[in-house]
Order: sequence, then structure tokens, then C-alpha cells
Amino acid sequence: MATFATSDQLLVIIDPAARQRDGESVRIAKDVLSAGATAKVCLPQGPEEFARALGRRGSRRPVVVGDDRALVRAVTLLHRRRELAGCALSVVPVGVTALAESLGVPAGPVAAARAVLEGAERRLDLLVDDSDGVVLSALGIPPAPARAAAVEPVGVPTGRPWLRTRYRSLVRTLAPRPTRLTTVPAPGPARLRVEVDGKTVVDLDQPVEAVTVAPGGRGAATVEIRPLSGPGAEATPLLAEGRRVTVTGADFRYRADAVVSGPVRRREWTVREGAWGLTLPLPG
Repeated sequence: MATFATSDQLLVIIDPAARQRDGESVRIAKDVLSAGATAKVCLPQGPEEFARALGRRGSRRPVVVGDDRALVRAVTLLHRRRELAGCALSVVPVGVTALAESLGVPAGPVAAARAVLEGAERRLDLLVDDSDGVVLSALGIPPAPARAAAVEPVGVPTGRPWLRTRYRSLVRTLAPRPTRLTTVPAPGPARLRVEVDGKTVVDLDQPVEAVTVAPGGRGAATVEIRPLSGPGAEATPLLAEGRRVTVTGADFRYRADAVVSGPVRRREWTVREGAWGLTLPLPG
């Protein structure tokens, strides 16, 4: 359910990568926000200053002007400070922004800035792992390399078009970053134990090609497991839903939103229902 924002005072935090990548979009966003509300503009030079500015926001509504990594950084900081419950984030996407757009943020600085001024807070589910990391949209095991970016995951339930859109958007995020992704090993069969709410869905004796997990709404995660296909036949994906997802295996990596992590031998993700708020356009 959406709730209207209560403060007309904004703290506009402009990520340094956004200033370097597209200064014109940053200028437009700043002008629109400043014309529609009382806005304090911060120009942090790095992650430490970014965190300091966010921590000193006071009663101002924080607006992040930047790419998907800046959005994830802001949510992570607020989560680790246990301040997500009382803070609605806004974002004006600049740069690689497939994640923000998949969550419903408009593309383009003018439309996104107007959504900040005229939109409403929507509470969204969050995946939190056992190292206090967060996942806003989806995670994949193993992380897909750049050459696989055009391949859409198989077996997403046909009744969940928003989930198919989210996967496509996140896959597109990979394409512009071939240099970084060349360091990620090409995906291959993995032996993983995947448990959902304590129940084993697949065990180490059954090789899998991929595992995807996403907050599915209503406080549950949607899990898709693609077993290794045999010669001439494609294995049927295994689907499950639950609040807690545990993956165990030998040194696996995973992509959470736009960031590759690992290798780890065990990771557990828990859904926090309505854990964070994002300002989005009003319906209609």
C-alpha cells in the first residue's frame, strides 16, 4: 500500500559517478527538484561522504541521483543503521538504471524528478542475507557473464509478468559492463543444496544450471531452480516460495542486483516484508 510523503524538504545526494557520466541529466534533475521543493544539494566525493550525507539528513527526504549501485548503497546503509522503517527513499536514475526502472521508477530526469515531488511512498519487500547484505530485486547463482545477457531465464511463472520484466531488466544491466564481467567465471553445472523454509528443494546429488531468487511480494521469495538438462531434453524448472532461502555448496558466487559476491559455501536470505520505502508515481 502506498503512503504519501510528508516532508517537502529534500536532501538531494548526487552520486559522483552520475556527475561524471551525465552532467546534463544531473543538472536537469537538480533544477526540477529545487523548483518544486526546498532542496539541500550534496555533492559527495566518495562512498564515505555519501554515507555521511545520508546519515545527517535530519527530517529531509533523501533523494539519490545516480545509478543502480548508488540506490543499493543507500538502501544498504539505511538497513545497517536500522533506519529503513522510518525513511522513504527517492531516486532519480542516471547511468545504468535497469534495477531502478524495474522497481517502477520512471526513466529520464524530468519524469523521475516529478515522481519524487508528486509521487507516494510504496513499501517493498527486501531480501536480507546472513552477512547483512540486501537484495532489492533479484539474485542469481551462478552470476551470468556478459555473453549470456541476451538469454532470458526459463520457467518464470506466466502469471507473474512483473517478475519476467524484472529478470529482463536485470539481465540488460549486465550488457554495458563487459570489462568487469570478464572476471566472472562462465556459469556451469553446480552442486547446490537449496532449502526453502527448511525444506530441501534440490540436493547436492542433482547438478543445477542456475538458481534465481526474488522478493515475490506478500513476504515471500520466489525461487526458481533449473536442473541440469539431459541430452536432447530440457529439465523442468523447480519452483518454490518461502520466507527463508538457504543455499549450500562448494565455493559458489552469486549476483545480487548489480553486484557479484562470493565465493561462499553457504548463504541464507530472509524476506523482510515491506522493509523499505521507495517513492513512485501515483497509479494512473
